[in-house]
Amino acid sequence: MELLRDLHLSRGPAAAFAAVGLFWGAFAAMVPELKPQVGLSDGQFGLALLVASGGAVMAMWLAPLAERALGARVLTVLAALLAMATMMPGHTQTGLAFTAAMLAVTMATGTLDVAMNARVSVLEAREKRSLMNLNHAVFSIAYAVCAICTGLAREAGFGPAAILTCVSVAIAALILQIAAAPVADPDPQDGDGDAAPLPWSLLLPGGLIILIAFMSEQATEGWSALHLERNLGAGAAQGAIGPAILGITMAIGRLAGQVVANRVSEPVVIRWTAATAGIGAIIAATAPTLWIAYLGFAIIGLGVSVVAPMAYAWIGRMVPNSHRSHAISRISVVGYTGFFIGPPMMGFLSEGFGLWASFLTIGLILFVVPLVLVPVLSRRATA
Repeated sequence: MELLRDLHLSRGPAAAFAAVGLFWGAFAAMVPELKPQVGLSDGQFGLALLVASGGAVMAMWLAPLAERALGARVLTVLAALLAMATMMPGHTQTGLAFTAAMLAVTMATGTLDVAMNARVSVLEAREKRSLMNLNHAVFSIAYAVCAICTGLAREAGFGPAAILTCVSVAIAALILQIAAAPVADPDPQDGDGDAAPLPWSLLLPGGLIILIAFMSEQATEGWSALHLERNLGAGAAQGAIGPAILGITMAIGRLAGQVVANRVSEPVVIRWTAATAGIGAIIAATAPTLWIAYLGFAIIGLGVSVVAPMAYAWIGRMVPNSHRSHAISRISVVGYTGFFIGPPMMGFLSEGFGLWASFLTIGLILFVVPLVLVPVLSRRATA
């Protein structure tokens, strides 16, 4: 019942999380078909996503301005932009057009990501309850459902244009819920985040933890289906199971994290879950069979699921209430860069060494969190 109450409290932002999950779930399951449609190699596909990510990062810096200008309507407006941008990649036939379309999508999702996390942060401060894990779980559930449906649609003969048009319509339906449950602006005394500077010695390690978590998540989402189909002989539906497993296990992990959040300290949870995800990535990279690869992706999902939400909660707890929303915005800019670094990095490594090397690299990077970043942030917290 507590989960349902928390979901009701954050139903507006939760619908925004679901909207973002719908697009990326569909995109992940369509990569094996979308890449040849636009005529790009692995490296060129990764480069296209890297170019798109540059515009997205710049848009994230403007997210606080969008929040101030649009106020409680910010999620509604940004979700509407995402609905329009969602249709574009499926209708592209060239690499240049695909890059431009993905630039529009990543700018919309990046700005919306920052805004919806900031709005959940406002709700957490107002309601004195942890809501971040639950809202991230909603993203994972929407992602998993859409990945499975996309795989089935591909098996039935539907192409990227038809699939993404349907996803756009689904996002438009979610906008009704977002508009019906807006999150009011924070009280003036709680929103004056520019009154004093926040130390980057605190924000940068927290942002890097989120960056590595999201980089690992998005790299797995974008390339797991291709890894399964290319290296292990999976069909379209079997390939879509890879990102779907990631989404399902991340949803389970985040729902569990909603319960754990008030019982175990954030650094302990982050340390062990990041290490678990690293082990899962190594298993997926070296898997000799389809089922072992599925196991690796499941372990990645369970481990990485709570790393970013717990990092948000940890940073939020360490800064004054008046700076909380501003801190969330700053670490989001750093952290969400990982959503866009991951896929291009996977493409470049795949081009040179193969997809197994890409996933192995992700596993090694995840171990930076417990071995380096958590100790650094823990020392800063006790200083």
